[in-house]
Amino acid sequence: MTQDPVRYERRGPVAYVTMDRPRYRNAQNSAMTYALDAAFYRAADDPEVKVVVLAGAGEHFSAGHDIGTPERDAHLPFERHAGLWWDHSDKSGAEARFARESEVYLGMCRRWRELPKPVIAAVQGACVAGGLMLAWVCDLIVASEDAYFADPVVRMGIPGVEYFAHPWAMPPRIAKEFLYTGDRMPARRAYELGMVNRVVPRDELGASVDELALRIAEMPRMGLALTKRAVNQAEDLQGLHAGMDSVFGLHHLAHAHNAETAADSLGGMDVAAMKRRASV
Repeated sequence: MTQDPVRYERRGPVAYVTMDRPRYRNAQNSAMTYALDAAFYRAADDPEVKVVVLAGAGEHFSAGHDIGTPERDAHLPFERHAGLWWDHSDKSGAEARFARESEVYLGMCRRWRELPKPVIAAVQGACVAGGLMLAWVCDLIVASEDAYFADPVVRMGIPGVEYFAHPWAMPPRIAKEFLYTGDRMPARRAYELGMVNRVVPRDELGASVDELALRIAEMPRMGLALTKRAVNQAEDLQGLHAGMDSVFGLHHLAHAHNAETAADSLGGMDVAAMKRRASV
């Protein structure tokens, strides 16, 4: 690693957490995931921070999980934070993959969703697969006009990413189309569906997010925390938490099926193959 994969900065009552692997479109390796976790902890623990902004450096918010950069580190052990599953790095097969993804994908996202301060995603360019997971754990999403959203992993024979919020982030029939086709959803369409709060010109994204964050920061900290908990609990009562558990099992069934019938657990799909299969 030539630099930290995540930058942290506090400006007044707002903490800015920025993914910083622009060369790889902010693809999320484990180092980035744990750096994000540390940054969110830091923001939660700082009494001066009222609101958190999650952003991506460069042209894109995040192209998703790292499935092919030189710094891919899925085989390495890390100190586990999100659950009690054992270390994956000395295991094999489904035992290894289930343990790792329970920690760094589903587990981490659930932890971040419960951060007791409002989190705003500032999304530009690509917000794909694992990038969706990061945006969806945020309370609000502000997107630039050139932003787009996609979950193309059905091309791998896998029923969506691990943090399966699709039927809550958008209507079920739209979620099915989104997954069945793997097509990109433009920011304006995401706004029309209620998945995105605001769409702004690219050069106004930073200022728009700053203005919104500072406006929210005028509210009392406890009131914000309780309001966030209230809405999250309502979503869970609508089945979000249990639904994710059930789909996580289907996700790993797909990995196991691929491992038996295809080149690997990703169905032989690397970055280049995914790009070739993309319809747009």
